[in-house]
Amino acid sequence: MILVAIMLPVLIGFALLAIDMSRANGLHNDLQKGVDALALATAAELDGRADSIDRANRAMTTLLTNKTKFSTSDDPTSHDHTLAVADVTVTYLTGIPADDSTTLSAAGVDSTGHDWSSTDPKAVTFSLVTVNASGLADGAGAFATIFPASFLGGSDTMDLRPQAVAGFVQSICETVPIFMCNPFETTDPSTSKTIQQAFAAGLTYSRELRVLKVDSNPGPGNFGLIDNNLASLRDALAVGTAGTCYQRDKLTTKTGVTLGQVNAGLNVRFDIYSTSLKSHDTDWQYRPASNVRKGVDKTANCNKYKTNTDGTAMALPPGDSFDSATGMTNSTWDRTNYWLINHGAAYPSVPSTTNPTGASVPASRYDVYKYEIANGLVGDKSPAPTKESGVPACFKGTTPTSDPDRRLLNMAIVDCIANQAKINGHVQLKPDGYASVFINSPIQKQDNSKDDEDTTAGEKPISLEIADVDGGFANNTLLDKAFRNEAQLYR
Repeated sequence: MILVAIMLPVLIGFALLAIDMSRANGLHNDLQKGVDALALATAAELDGRADSIDRANRAMTTLLTNKTKFSTSDDPTSHDHTLAVADVTVTYLTGIPADDSTTLSAAGVDSTGHDWSSTDPKAVTFSLVTVNASGLADGAGAFATIFPASFLGGSDTMDLRPQAVAGFVQSICETVPIFMCNPFETTDPSTSKTIQQAFAAGLTYSRELRVLKVDSNPGPGNFGLIDNNLASLRDALAVGTAGTCYQRDKLTTKTGVTLGQVNAGLNVRFDIYSTSLKSHDTDWQYRPASNVRKGVDKTANCNKYKTNTDGTAMALPPGDSFDSATGMTNSTWDRTNYWLINHGAAYPSVPSTTNPTGASVPASRYDVYKYEIANGLVGDKSPAPTKESGVPACFKGTTPTSDPDRRLLNMAIVDCIANQAKINGHVQLKPDGYASVFINSPIQKQDNSKDDEDTTAGEKPISLEIADVDGGFANNTLLDKAFRNEAQLYR
């Protein structure tokens, strides 16, 4: 009996400790799930755009619905505590320690003293979420024990403070190995715009961009190449994929002479097969678009593009008022003659379907091109002697379809002015964004008597329109499907 009397309090104490540990583990588990979810939700917005932190903070305030039990801050009726903004500290980081044993404070400073925190929305890629300590009032992690630790000189309460770190990685796989300089970037921050801002304001709609390859000091109106580890840039452009996936914020530029590869590769999309690509004119990967109307001359053949000279065929026309400083025209172009020559009728009321502002304005080339497809007008022939239609005649494989559209390309947009000091050579760049661009017409040589694959003959600029950009905008259906977004827990 004496032994029982002695052991009974001990057994009760162990039972209470077991209950306390179970309750504490339950609270810690609830809190950890909450901060894990919050870290993932906020990290998913850290895509490097100017509003990424604003969106992450908005996610934090609207998605905090996790509930915990066993905290002393529980509601006395429901015995639940819903996590609130005041319960946690969210800090955005540019990186994390390589060694998981190196701890991080709630402010983002690691145990070696390095501060990983930043408020730059273009630099942060990690979200650190930490449960706050109790203050005057009990916090979300405040826990009261049943075991009477105070009788033994200890405390009956403790603070559980779980922490989570999540990071965001965005990759793009369906893209060509080309980057284009942001035409809206200037040296004045008060006038410079991101490609997303310009698109949302309708500043890109229906404007022709003429982008030319340069090997050094590129700026607005230029394009450059991205390293894809493939032997043939020409084939990568013809097929329409870089052959690899790029991390959105890590692109490596490609150096070297590439004359004869860009024009030959892209012109496949217009049903033009240069000498070395002739063997692919039955290959589905090298198919043209379903509408290849290009204003071809009656003497042209399948391996060389010649523009029409007698007025009996017309490509989508260039824009007016070209500005060499930006590489852009205004939004005015000859819709009337294009329609009259190619369709033998007055220009109809073509809706400006892809205008991101939603305003009713004269249609872009891309919208006119889509209107031709949607209304069965691709087969209309221009006058004799050319009698050109938009139906591919040189491709000998299965009839091309309009989806996916072979005249649309996904490409990176880079702030070339800001990066000019480091953009030369084989370097890593962080793009300003991505755009889905529509190719208006085939690319010619500066001296069009030269063979398309001549590696010594320069090329004329690529003529294109911007059809879509990455981000939450009205047309964001063309480009978003090419991205693979991943938010994952690291700690």
